Amino acid sequence: MPATKIVVNIPGETPYDVRIGATVLAGLGASLKKLPALSAAPRLLVLTDANVGPLYLDAAASSLKEAGFRVSHITVPAGEEAKSLAVAGEVWNAMAALSLTRDCAVVALGGGVVGDLAGFVASTYMRGIPFVQVPTTLLAMVDSSVGGKTGVNLEAGKNLVGTFKQPAYVCACISVLDTLDEREWACGCAEIAKASVIDSDEFFFWMMDHAEALRGRDPIAVTEAIARSVVFKANVVAEDKTESRGVRECLNYGHTLGHAVEALAGYGTFSHGAAVAEGMRFAARLGVEVAGTSEELVAAQDELLDALGLPALAWSAPPEEMLAAMKRDKKTRAGAVRFVVPRDIGDWELVSVPDDVILAHLRAWEAGKEAAQ
Repeated sequence: MPATKIVVNIPGETPYDVRIGATVLAGLGASLKKLPALSAAPRLLVLTDANVGPLYLDAAASSLKEAGFRVSHITVPAGEEAKSLAVAGEVWNAMAALSLTRDCAVVALGGGVVGDLAGFVASTYMRGIPFVQVPTTLLAMVDSSVGGKTGVNLEAGKNLVGTFKQPAYVCACISVLDTLDEREWACGCAEIAKASVIDSDEFFFWMMDHAEALRGRDPIAVTEAIARSVVFKANVVAEDKTESRGVRECLNYGHTLGHAVEALAGYGTFSHGAAVAEGMRFAARLGVEVAGTSEELVAAQDELLDALGLPALAWSAPPEEMLAAMKRDKKTRAGAVRFVVPRDIGDWELVSVPDDVILAHLRAWEAGKEAAQ
């Protein structure tokens, strides 16, 4: 099956390709050689983690070296703890020790954590050098590798320090997804489901029709789902590159409650996608009261999430603690928690919801968990 190419064209930025296919990792070096900004780079730094490196670093580095690049690599710890200022500092110092200059580039080989960290250090080292995304998880392929958000975490919350920097190229090799376990696969499926609800009837009903094939990792369905998600996100980002016009906020659907779940359950207890799926269920139900969302939409979304292996979580926390965690999120404005809610498939609204309304829904959410036990 030939590779799929999508061109991401963000106003004010150099357009970049997203290539999706089973063999695109082998052609990584040749693809970068065709890019004016990278073809003469004196050195490429591959940033990966302790899980991905043993699996795919040799293949990526070999492709780059065969194309004539000098290649170095840095391996950071696997997991969310790598997205810290301390680790970023270690990487900056390593980049300086390697004498990287402004015409060098960083290649992010890994999931969303590696991509966010690599983009952040690349955007700040010498006030910015190019970087390339080579996502190795379904979640990163459909979401974080496209759009230019980079960042690290603070103790106070996720992604509170970061920049906007578009990659020079995205290499989405679906064959590397074979090593993902079911938890990580479902995690990526949640972001695809999110995109489909926000995007259009056509995407959503395609997902309903292909949920079984996607859960079963059919390569044709996987390629199509990634491509649809990339097009959706690229179109949103093109309208609102720096999340200043409100359009890009739709990408936070499910994340308001989802981030609170991750924080209170302990990062890593649930996958990001599982937490987002829970947040989508909550936001749709909240939407019934605050935006006129139909019960039919709530049921259809539940059906899709169930079909993708994303059942409602058997976990809850006290409503007051959940609300406090939501208020610490960077999406809060003037102390008000804001939710993206779907009025209909493909039709969303950003709503500032009063605390008492949120608490009432959180109490119902908690009671539902207790009743299910």
